[in-house]
Amino acid sequence: MSIDLKRVGPLPSCPECDSDLDLNLEKVEERDEVTCSECGAEYEVAQLEPLELTRVVNEEEEEE
Repeated sequence: MSIDLKRVGPLPSCPECDSDLDLNLEKVEERDEVTCSECGAEYEVAQLEPLELTRVVNEEEEEE
């Protein structure tokens, strides 16, 4: 599932909790994984321009 990112200042924010995602937009590459430091949601960089993240669903979330 692709995620539309909200931009709050220079960094994109987590769609789950609205906290800034800690990623360097100049060094990030496609297929890099990003974890929100606030809620622990995991994303994979699907594309760079425009920045698009895909939510990584782990086995525990799939079971719910």
